[in-house]
Amino acid sequence: MKVISVGLLGLGTVGCGVVKIVEGHQDKLMHQVGCPVRVKKALVKDLNKERLVDLNPELLTLHAEEVLDDPEIDVVIEVMGGVEETRHHILRALHNKKHVVTANKDLMAVYGSELLAAAAQNNCDLFYEASVAGGIPILRGLVDGLASDRITKMMGIVNGTTNFILTKMNNEGSSYEEVLKEAQKLGFAEADPTADVEGIDAARKMAILSTLGFSMNIELKDVQVKGISSVSEEDLNYSKKLGYTMKLIGIAHREKEKVEVSVQPTLLPQAHPLASVQNEYNAVYVYGEAVGETMFYGPGAGSLPTATAVVSDLVGVMKNMRLGVNGKSMVSPQFQKTLKEKEEIQAKHFLRVHVQDEVGVLSHITNLFSQKGVSFEKILQLPLKEEALAEVVVVTHHASLERYDNLLQELADMQYVKEIKSSYRVEGEVAV
Repeated sequence: MKVISVGLLGLGTVGCGVVKIVEGHQDKLMHQVGCPVRVKKALVKDLNKERLVDLNPELLTLHAEEVLDDPEIDVVIEVMGGVEETRHHILRALHNKKHVVTANKDLMAVYGSELLAAAAQNNCDLFYEASVAGGIPILRGLVDGLASDRITKMMGIVNGTTNFILTKMNNEGSSYEEVLKEAQKLGFAEADPTADVEGIDAARKMAILSTLGFSMNIELKDVQVKGISSVSEEDLNYSKKLGYTMKLIGIAHREKEKVEVSVQPTLLPQAHPLASVQNEYNAVYVYGEAVGETMFYGPGAGSLPTATAVVSDLVGVMKNMRLGVNGKSMVSPQFQKTLKEKEEIQAKHFLRVHVQDEVGVLSHITNLFSQKGVSFEKILQLPLKEEALAEVVVVTHHASLERYDNLLQELADMQYVKEIKSSYRVEGEVAV
């Protein structure tokens, strides 16, 4: 039996997890594909660094070409991160007729189309299940499990850092700054958390999900993004009072042939399945015309959950090698990308405004809403202790994003309005 040789680009947290699974699950891999697997070489930055696996030092290298150009290496597993340098490494591996497995959502969101085309040209597989939602098999679920269905909507929690922060803020009443420091201390947030807390990481994943789910080439620039750094304790408290839970939600919605893709803090009814997803866990809710509603749930990051997805892709590559069908699974997007205009995006919204606490102010505000064609589903008015102000909290009925944005602009200019404190999307209905 031919031994399948693997070369690793990177031997950090996920890379070590891959080695553990490959070495510890040889019997399972043998049963799945009928041949043994070995790690032949691993690219690292430091040969002497302590690692979570005991790998023969002779298998380590500082030179990428020892992995990319070795004719005995069949599959390159990329877990080093980065974009530009990594893109060149993967292109080189593909041109050398090596199959590639990657966990790199940044890379696939930016250069996925180019890399997949290069893989097809060279009759190679390029799999990237681990790039979205860690150990959850969401990409394979879309491509294989729901292949016969027409996906109309995907919405989910695809970033564990922000879900951890919002969970702690909601459950413990802590401030954003306090919980962010705790998340960094526990390793759930990076020293520079910008990509996570500003929604960029989730946006990359939603671009990948949308491309596969809608068979349409959705790019990162097509995703509307808003992060959680401005979410306050007051926002969360009002959400609870109104029967909602706030999560950073990625939404991809297709109506006919037009799509919208966004990442933003969103109020969900407390009974919604996504509202109960806690801490660093991820979940993706998928709507299909035939299947109805399904949800994929599990750990969104971590060494072994992510490595499980990587090695599952490796198994897929090896099965294709045994069958002689590598490079045949890529399907070009079926539909031309057509994004919804603002007037075509319908949603409910939560709005919190500080106004002068005077007779008639609420009447002026309701008149403006009426003029702009935006109606109330719920409205609260509460006095504030400071500066003779009142707080008005509104949940609207569905309205176009065009109308709602125009409303916000005119509301901010009203003489009675001191400040628009916050505005968030609302998904779903709270049971009365």
